[in-house]
Amino acid sequence: MCFLSTQTCYHSGLMKTQFEHIALNLTDYADAVRWYTRHLGLAVVRDDPGNKVFLGDSSGRTVLELYSNREVDMPSYADMHPLSLHIAFAVEDPDAAADALVAAGAVMVDPPRNVAGDRLAMVRDPWGVCLQFIRREEPMP
Repeated sequence: MCFLSTQTCYHSGLMKTQFEHIALNLTDYADAVRWYTRHLGLAVVRDDPGNKVFLGDSSGRTVLELYSNREVDMPSYADMHPLSLHIAFAVEDPDAAADALVAAGAVMVDPPRNVAGDRLAMVRDPWGVCLQFIRREEPMP
């Protein structure tokens, strides 16, 4: 199995893939862009004004698209169980990250705790999307 994007991955005739982006349909994506860049340190990597924005993390490996499309049902992220949908961020201090976001308007969902050697916490952003902060004992590649 291949986990690094620099590796060529062909297994049993399967195509080579890597994540391009993950998208969230939000009622007000412009406010979300401001909040995510200010409080999560994400950076705008592509902007389609009035339509959508792509935000990149500090690794340059993961991109989050935020947009508003009212022609489809708007997801009720706040009603989703955190284990049904969450976005996880690797951080040095999950406790401090969760506390900082709560101070910025997020709601604590799962207070900081240890799980199998990892430290994690979960909050909901102002749009109801669950965000996890995690420090893994063995980091992902």
